[in-house]
Amino acid sequence: MAVTIASVKARQIFDSRGNPTVEVDVETSNGKKVRAAVPSGASTGIYEALELRDGGSDYLGKGVSKAVANVNTIIGPALIGKDPTEQTAIDNFMVQQLDGTQNEWGWCKQTLGANAILAVSLAVCKAGAEVKNISLIKNVVEFWVSC
Repeated sequence: MAVTIASVKARQIFDSRGNPTVEVDVETSNGKKVRAAVPSGASTGIYEALELRDGGSDYLGKGVSKAVANVNTIIGPALIGKDPTEQTAIDNFMVQQLDGTQNEWGWCKQTLGANAILAVSLAVCKAGAEVKNISLIKNVVEFWVSC
């Protein structure tokens, strides 16, 4: 029986600079649990994907509750039942179908937030490595070579 994604849950944590960021847990149908967090960008340029920040007064406007909500209500439910070893398909699905925003430089991830999508992508990559019983770095190399 194929192993699939059983649950995806996100929360707000703080990165090494004390800024809010997104952390994601992925659980597979065989009971494996993995966790991934992504730091906030220290510098952002016009060609970079767009982080989703809350604005307002909490955390000097740097909160990520909107990105967390997007993982918990849109991205996570859409990934249930998908094969975590299909990294390219999952990444393309999140970026192109679930988010779908583009600017003149390509897919910008403006709707769901690059911080939400990247945290899920990394957690799925870790889950895929667990399913294949290989190290994360070997999984990344296999994925990279196949692109």
